Amino acid sequence: MDILCAGEPLIELNQQADGRYLAGIGGDTSNAAIAAARQGARVGYLSQIGDDAFGRQLLQCWRDEQVDASAVTVHATAPTGLYFVNHDAEGHHFSYRRAGSAASLIRADQLPLAALAQARVLHLSGISLGISASAADASFAAIEAVRQAGGAVSFDPNYRPALWPLTRARALIHEAMAQCQIALPGLDDARLLTGLQEPDAIADFYLRLGVDIIGLTLGTDGVLVATAERRERIAPHRVQLVDATGAGDTFDGTFLAQWLQSGDAFAAARYGNAAAALSVQGFGAVTPIPRRAAVEGLLAQAN
Repeated sequence: MDILCAGEPLIELNQQADGRYLAGIGGDTSNAAIAAARQGARVGYLSQIGDDAFGRQLLQCWRDEQVDASAVTVHATAPTGLYFVNHDAEGHHFSYRRAGSAASLIRADQLPLAALAQARVLHLSGISLGISASAADASFAAIEAVRQAGGAVSFDPNYRPALWPLTRARALIHEAMAQCQIALPGLDDARLLTGLQEPDAIADFYLRLGVDIIGLTLGTDGVLVATAERRERIAPHRVQLVDATGAGDTFDGTFLAQWLQSGDAFAAARYGNAAAALSVQGFGAVTPIPRRAAVEGLLAQAN
């Protein structure tokens, strides 16, 4: 397996222009898994879902997207979580219904150690650290298992203030970052978590924690990718924005897929930057995620 993504999958209800809600699939690391699979990577997902219609919908989506869900367990009584997306002049806003969800009840002793040992990269996010203490413990145990097996760890802070206080989020997310090789933060989250404003200062902060590769997404300003030896600002692609839901997740998944293929973090960031730009041109987290031909087409146009 190239990439094993772990986290909280969710059902998405995305508000349309006429006020109705379009149902879909969401959850940051699930989105990243699908994005990586659409680029041709061998991808698996690790989580827990409810024994309900929403959980079955998620399983069907992963089957359709060729994401291996053999590491997903089903909880007999806890529900699958969901969220709403609303749009206004300031952008998109999320409202969650996830308290007591099956994903939040996952435990470290449930982890599929064989699958973790086989993963070239484990990708997870700060949401798993914030939804419950048991999910946080499971996340750190998964990180340790992959590191012991010689795999790499990728982490996106994806800070959600409604989940937990900033001081607690800082402590746990910084600890997770210190154990990963690849950090994929968004600028707004990184500013809150580090207390720094300038992208280069944020990159320096994560490098000092021990991260090897930082892909700092800057929204409409593109991406800053940095290592100890080199850094580069990657310009944004100008596209028609429809819905930015899941754009950062698309960057994460496509970056990892391309990095594993090429071994070049800077080329992977350019690829992920293009994929994220394409993903904002439609509604929902999953439907607009592009496939390889579309990403390579945009990169060819830019050159």
